[in-house]
Amino acid sequence: MNKFILNITASSGEFYQGYCEDLTLPTGDGVYGVQAGHSPVLVALHMGMLHFVVDGESRDILVGDGIAEVTPAYVMVLVDSAERPEDIDKNRAEAARIRAEERLQHKQSMHEYYQSKIALSRAMQRLQTSAKYRR
Repeated sequence: MNKFILNITASSGEFYQGYCEDLTLPTGDGVYGVQAGHSPVLVALHMGMLHFVVDGESRDILVGDGIAEVTPAYVMVLVDSAERPEDIDKNRAEAARIRAEERLQHKQSMHEYYQSKIALSRAMQRLQTSAKYRR
């Protein structure tokens, strides 16, 4: 199978760079698949599972919101956050969920309200991912 270069960069730094055979990106409308030779496009990403295949081995990464630049030879993924499911600390995610729910119970500005909703969504996604990928 033809390969292309995949670069995943989170706000904390470069997460992955290497060759890739197949890529599935999380979008607001579902998932968006990419293979070598894909037409150029920019894709808005939503928090979810990014799936890719390297040398026949499947890999999954939980990514935050971001954008992907797709070209025939490479894909550049820029996201708020990226972490392997096995690296998610379930206790930390549960504590974040509780904090976000508590913040939503208090009066706050619209900006703070949306930030709390985002934090709750992120914590819930991390908990779901942790439960799904725990062995």
